[in-house]
Amino acid sequence: MEMSIIAEERPYAMAFFDVAIPKAAGSIMAEKEKGKKVMGHYCVFAPQELAIAAGAVPVALCATKEEPIAEGEKVLPRNFCPLIKSSYGFAITDKCPFFLHSDLVMGETTCDGKKKMFELMGKFKPMHVMSLPAGSQSEADRSYWMAEMERAKGALEEFFQTTITDEALADAIKELNAERRLMQRLAGYLKHDPVPLSGQDMLKVLWSRNFCFDRAAFAEQVEELMAELDERIARGVGAAAKGAKRIIVTGVPTGVGTEKVIRIIEESGAAVVFLENCAGMKQFLVTVDEMKPPMEAIGDKYLATPCSCMSPNTDRLELLLRLVDEYKADGVVDITWQGCHTYNVEARIVRDYLREHREIPVLHIETDYSEGDSQQIRTRVQAYLEMLGGV
Repeated sequence: MEMSIIAEERPYAMAFFDVAIPKAAGSIMAEKEKGKKVMGHYCVFAPQELAIAAGAVPVALCATKEEPIAEGEKVLPRNFCPLIKSSYGFAITDKCPFFLHSDLVMGETTCDGKKKMFELMGKFKPMHVMSLPAGSQSEADRSYWMAEMERAKGALEEFFQTTITDEALADAIKELNAERRLMQRLAGYLKHDPVPLSGQDMLKVLWSRNFCFDRAAFAEQVEELMAELDERIARGVGAAAKGAKRIIVTGVPTGVGTEKVIRIIEESGAAVVFLENCAGMKQFLVTVDEMKPPMEAIGDKYLATPCSCMSPNTDRLELLLRLVDEYKADGVVDITWQGCHTYNVEARIVRDYLREHREIPVLHIETDYSEGDSQQIRTRVQAYLEMLGGV
């Protein structure tokens, strides 16, 4: 492995993102005091442009901690995936301030477990559930989804007693597109060798975005971080050694609180160069076409989300192939939560596809939110990296 300078400290600009989520609890109360309405959501399929155009604040809801799972299991089956049990546990215990202060929750039918959870949740929180088509490739799928977009628009207009205009949608599109391009620029820094930013810190920035209500302040902090990364690149300073094995992480949503696999990969000496999953870059990869009619353009962007709930999900396969090339990846780690059947089945499809088209070996890890299997995962990750030729 080539000699390089490994940073002893994280970028100073990360201080903002370290406290962004804890501070957000107070920020959402401030938004409510201003008279703002809040739309909570769990998934990147929830069209945030609609909420913004309705004058509401979109916010992601808590779902990535182990602590509330025990409460969730008092109602839900124990063999549900941990994300669903954590979501419901947070909701019924009022330990998620964002759920508590949400006026409406926008749900989606990305899996049967969440669909049934939303039925229960609807008994104590106003809900609107968007019904996803089974696929995303056919004109029938698109027509179905566009009708769901109109239904969601009508539901928000009725609930928030407002009219969502094309002008307001166009403004929301521009605002979120600017943010998507900003995050694409940030992700591009991890194409460097050595990587100037760790995957764990990249996750924290991406995750913080879901809870920062001042988008301009968030963007300013990302610009400061990128300026610091420019300096690191110029000095040859990396978060991992130059020549470290470059890993793309894909699979289920992995947020702050459930990042153990990412942490173990990096502690084992590899560099996590891209987070393809929902809590990572997936929501930022496609911008909304600003030349199309707003509702049509927003619908097309969200339908293009390469989620395992879609069958077939060829967009994800093609995306991973492109990312492997762009980020010069040596390997792909595919994470599945226990009980997530669609990602579990698709792991085999991903493995075979990458083996056939790039001869890239895939490590599939099925786990939950606990730390109980951390040593087992560490052993598997280290063996995988050795197979790739060391770190």
